[in-house]
Amino acid sequence: MKHPDRYLYPAIFTYEEDGDISITFPDLPGCVSVASSDEEALHNAREAMGGHLWCMEQDGDEIPAPSTILSVPLENNERVALIDVYMPAVRMAKENRSVNRTVTLPAWLNAAALEQGVNFSQVLQTALIERMGVHRPRV
Repeated sequence: MKHPDRYLYPAIFTYEEDGDISITFPDLPGCVSVASSDEEALHNAREAMGGHLWCMEQDGDEIPAPSTILSVPLENNERVALIDVYMPAVRMAKENRSVNRTVTLPAWLNAAALEQGVNFSQVLQTALIERMGVHRPRV
């Protein structure tokens, strides 16, 4: 299933008494963040929304239509902002993130590799790609 390249949803910025800004998305339950400035809130909202939508795409969840700004109910200490996310960048970042793996080597092989300045991660990646005949996924 082809997902859109861009999503645009309203976020509610709740200005707390302690100075923090809570961020929620009325159309995306569970997608929340917090910030201490408007600039940080916009950044964190985009990051939270991108990650949340990526998970929904991966899980095959139905992605709801966004509410209009005027339909979002607000309290006195709340403001609404439209947040957009360019998903190809999010998808690429998620697919290309690094994960740690622990490997066991004989001490002599480890010593020889260290002596030659071997990049263990690169060697393992190359070997796995060749062994499995796979290619880097396209996002």
